[in-house]
Amino acid sequence: MAHIDYYFGTISPFTYLAGLRLEEIAGRHGAGITYKPLDPIALFPRTGGFAPKDRHPSRMTYRAQELRRWSARLGLPLTLKPAFWPTNPAPSSYAIIAAQAAGADVGALAHGFARACWAEERNIADPEVVAEVMQAAGLDPKLADRGMLNAAETYGSNLEEAVRTGVFGVPFYVVGEEMFWGQDRLDDLDTCLGALG
Repeated sequence: MAHIDYYFGTISPFTYLAGLRLEEIAGRHGAGITYKPLDPIALFPRTGGFAPKDRHPSRMTYRAQELRRWSARLGLPLTLKPAFWPTNPAPSSYAIIAAQAAGADVGALAHGFARACWAEERNIADPEVVAEVMQAAGLDPKLADRGMLNAAETYGSNLEEAVRTGVFGVPFYVVGEEMFWGQDRLDDLDTCLGALG
């Protein structure tokens, strides 16, 4: 069975725009997914990139156009300058890691955090918001509290693993030696999984 390592940031607008397409693709091909949330702002300088605040204005202008176009194409409402962005991605990431370790299906949870940030303008670093998003995904919010120490360790190791693997942005999908950067490469991921049979 094919397996996808999914590196993403809960505060990334492109993670939000991926929606649940990864889960749909994986389901069609019977592929497993390991969710590996990380801090993209920490990833960028380690791999030759820049945080959005440090990018040239022309890049940021183009980024805003891309977000607007993809939001319209996918029918996913998006606020270009949400009230709570950037924010600390660790609390929401810990919740995802803890829920995954407990055996939960965390696709809806990962999307729920990104949607809360980019469409609902909620602070996903706030423990109350974390609990509400977990409940909305059908999960017990206490999972995050119980698994916090292990989740913090995994969160740090996800970043180190991403750098070693060659991941330089989010969302990033890895299937064996094949790597796909960006939600706009999900069709290519789909094709790759189809070829694997």
